[in-house]
Amino acid sequence: MQSLWMLLASLLFACMGVCVKFAAATHSAVEITFYRSFISLILMFALVRLQGVSLVTPHWRWHISRGVVGFSALFAYFYAITLLPLATAVTLNYTSAIFLAIYLALAGWQIRAGIIGALAIGLVGVVLLLKPSIHADQLVGGLIGLGSGVLAGMAYFSVRELGARGEPETRTVFYFSLVSSVCAVLWLLFSELHAVDWHSGLLLLGVASFATVAQLAMTRAYTRGKTLMSAALAYSTVIFSSLFGMLFWGEVLDASAWFAIGLIILSGIAATHFSRASPVEQD
Repeated sequence: MQSLWMLLASLLFACMGVCVKFAAATHSAVEITFYRSFISLILMFALVRLQGVSLVTPHWRWHISRGVVGFSALFAYFYAITLLPLATAVTLNYTSAIFLAIYLALAGWQIRAGIIGALAIGLVGVVLLLKPSIHADQLVGGLIGLGSGVLAGMAYFSVRELGARGEPETRTVFYFSLVSSVCAVLWLLFSELHAVDWHSGLLLLGVASFATVAQLAMTRAYTRGKTLMSAALAYSTVIFSSLFGMLFWGEVLDASAWFAIGLIILSGIAATHFSRASPVEQD
């Protein structure tokens, strides 16, 4: 099933998160966003040339809007991490699936209650696993984190629309990287740029490389699979991130955390079931 590409994307996004967490010690959010986008742009240009995919597109307005919104979501997410506990920022960013469902409903889709329920279960699992908390002095960061979820959901909607218009995954990811790079460069004209050594360089390369391949897998999941099921499977990033936390930082999960992981897995299974039963969206 094409939606299962999201599982690969989730694993790679979790790998990207590990690199981001380490790189944030020496670079700002906008710097990480720039390197992630620019290195991805180089990799995607090579891939596009290798596959012989034309960069000519009749849907450049969609690409520009998707790129701007995607850049904003990415920067807001990284920036929220600098203002909030990581658990809070990640949880707020994962509201993107709920907002995606809202956008689809506003676009006229007939969304089954079962799929909405599956997404809600997944979000509850994320909240229980990450145990976020927002205090009064973190209101600004909380709003920025929530904004990253709103913008990410909008970006995923654009990805779906581009796929429906016949845009190949490589072209979509290439233009996202291009527009995001331009936005980041404009921002860096007014920001400090820190030096890159071999250690931070490898981390930034890891951020971009993992993100690029994950972006391709995610794009295929959204364009060729079932949209809301793909959104539910995206919660598996939390599972992979939890395992990486145990591996790199010795984080031990308690019983409530494993219960939360069970809810996330249940979310994916339920989404698969209701997606198969839905007469509205077919493979």
